[in-house]
Amino acid sequence: MITFEGVTKRYPDGTVAVDTLDLEIPAGRITVLVGPSGCGKTTSLRMINRMVDATEGVVAVDGKNVREIDPPTLRRGIGYVIQQAGLFPHRTIVDNIATVPFLLGWDKKKARARSHELMERVGLDPKLAKRYPAQLSGGQQQRVGVARALAADPPIMLMDEPFSAVDPIVRASLQDEFLRLQNDLEKTIVFVTHDIDEAIKLGHKIAVFQVGGKLAQYATPEEILDAPADDFVRDFLGGERGIKRLRFFQELDAEEAAEQATEQAAEQRAAADRPEAGSTAAER
Repeated sequence: MITFEGVTKRYPDGTVAVDTLDLEIPAGRITVLVGPSGCGKTTSLRMINRMVDATEGVVAVDGKNVREIDPPTLRRGIGYVIQQAGLFPHRTIVDNIATVPFLLGWDKKKARARSHELMERVGLDPKLAKRYPAQLSGGQQQRVGVARALAADPPIMLMDEPFSAVDPIVRASLQDEFLRLQNDLEKTIVFVTHDIDEAIKLGHKIAVFQVGGKLAQYATPEEILDAPADDFVRDFLGGERGIKRLRFFQELDAEEAAEQATEQAAEQRAAADRPEAGSTAAER
């Protein structure tokens, strides 16, 4: 769990980027920080791994104040994904993914084996392993960035607008792949975006920030769509809130139907594999 207790970030010129933030981010879930430019969402994200230090208040990971943890040690336990992936241009894809394992002292064979495993997990063709970032598309580079963040199996992942630099079709594909991964891995993920539709699609909980670093509302997507906290949140959701709400519940229904179909298929396979009641040992 990640907690913010009375956290403020004030710069020397007097600018307040985050203003008295109280927030509890649950473990094993996706929490999305969303809002317009200048609202403090990225600053809040970066205070978790101490790329920015709070002026006041406490940011804690599993109950421990991050200010009491050496920054390099803290960051090695936290995956970090940014816009346009931030890959090392002079390193191959397999070695980009292995960056943190190399820093942790893994031998090359083990680190590269982990890279190949993650390439498959995030949907990258193994043939890309020896290529360089400039030889990949934007969507492929973002997948490499996600794989790199997962390489040392960190319990926490921070994602700062990771899909904003790609076209809408690729972005939707990356979002779907990301949700599939999270369903398997159950990481604690803090995801920053300025896109409310992306926040609704990905977030288990959404923190809506307004300019000046104030938290306007923190709730589930359903709660925000049903009952915006104030005019700012209502305006940020846009005039198509009813359509967003309908689409959200349609997607939930589709997910539930798919899960039920998967469970029924598994039960049918298990029943088919069981010996029929009353059959003799010889018949079996």
